[in-house]
Amino acid sequence: MSTFTEETRLRAREIIARYPADRSRSALLPLLHLVQSEEGYVSPAGVEFCAEVLGLNKAQVGAVATFYTMYKRKPTGEYLVSVCTNTMCDVLGGQKVYDALAEHLGVGHEETTADGKITLEHAECLAACDYGPVMTVNYDFFDNVEPQGALDVVEELRAGGRPMPTRGARLCTLKEMAVQLAGFADERDGAVADGGPGEPSLRGLRLAEQHGVSVPGFDPKTPIRSKAEADRAAAEAKAKAEAAKPAPAPEPAKAAEQALPETATGSTAPDVKAPDAKSPQVRTAETRQPDAATAVPDAPGTKIPVDGPPPVPRDAQAAEAAGTAANPPAGDGKPAGDAAGAQERNLKEAEAGTGADGADPADANGSGVRK
Repeated sequence: MSTFTEETRLRAREIIARYPADRSRSALLPLLHLVQSEEGYVSPAGVEFCAEVLGLNKAQVGAVATFYTMYKRKPTGEYLVSVCTNTMCDVLGGQKVYDALAEHLGVGHEETTADGKITLEHAECLAACDYGPVMTVNYDFFDNVEPQGALDVVEELRAGGRPMPTRGARLCTLKEMAVQLAGFADERDGAVADGGPGEPSLRGLRLAEQHGVSVPGFDPKTPIRSKAEADRAAAEAKAKAEAAKPAPAPEPAKAAEQALPETATGSTAPDVKAPDAKSPQVRTAETRQPDAATAVPDAPGTKIPVDGPPPVPRDAQAAEAAGTAANPPAGDGKPAGDAAGAQERNLKEAEAGTGADGADPADANGSGVRK
C-alpha cells in the first residue's frame, strides 16, 4: 500500500476546503486527479485514500474512478498519446494514424511501451472535428496530424524532448497534467505563455468582426481582473447594496400581535394567519413536518388537515356492507359464485360409480349410446 506524501495530503485538504462542509464528497473528482498525479494512475491505495479523507467507502470511490476514462486503473506511461478514431477523424485518416503508432511502438490500446514513456489509446472523440484528424499528448492537441507526423512526435518524446502542440501550452508529463486537473496552477516558468489559437477557432471571431456582431454593451478592451480583485469588487458592491436598503417595515401580523394583549383570544397560542390561505401542498407539508412557523391546532381560525380518505356517507357504507354480505369471497376449491352443494353431490355420485341419472357408466357401449 502506498503512503502519500505530506504535500499530497495538504493539497487534499485544500481541495476539500473549496466545497461546503456538507458537500465535501463533491471534491472526489479533483482528489482522484490528485492521487493520479503522485502514482501515475488511481491505485487501490489511491481509492482508499480518497475514501478516507471524504468519509466514503471504497465502493463509492471505485464507482466514480471506473466511470471516467481520464482516471487510469493501471500504471500509465509518462505521456498518454490519444488518437481520435471517431467518425469524422476516421474519415480523414485517424485510424491510419493509430495503426501506424501501434505498429511502430509495438503496443495496442491502453498499453505502455517497455521504457514506460508512451501509453497509446484510441479515443472515441476529442471534440476537435474541425481540426481532424487529431491526436493529443496528455490532452494537448496536435491538429491535422498524419501518420509520419505522429511518429515524429512520439520519437521526440522518447528521446526526452517535448514537441510543441498545435494549440495550447507546452507539453508536460501526465503526472504534471493531473496536478492541473486537480485545480492547481502550472508552476513552470512561462508554461502558459506558449501556443495560440487555431485558425478554425479564429474564423468565427473574424466573421463577427466583419459583420459587426458583438455582445451588447461589452467593451472588448475591458481588462480581465484577478480573482482577488473580483472578490474585492463583489464585496464592495454587496456592502453598498446593504447600505442602500431601507429599514424593513414591521409585518402587519406582528404589529397586531404586539398591539393586542396575549389573552385577547383566550388561547395560549399566538395569533397567526390561518394556514387556509396557503396552497394545499404547503399545508400538508407543514402538517407532516411542523416547525415553529406552523400554526398550532388551537390557534384562532386554524384548520389542520389530516391525512386519510374523506368520510364516506352512511348510505354508501350500508350499500357496501350489503354487497359484501351477498357476495362472500370465493374459496380455493371453487370458482366465485358457485354453490358447494352441487359439487359435493357430483363427487359422491362419482365415488359410488353412478352417473347423475343413476345409470352405471359401464353400461355405455363404445358408440356412446345407452342400451
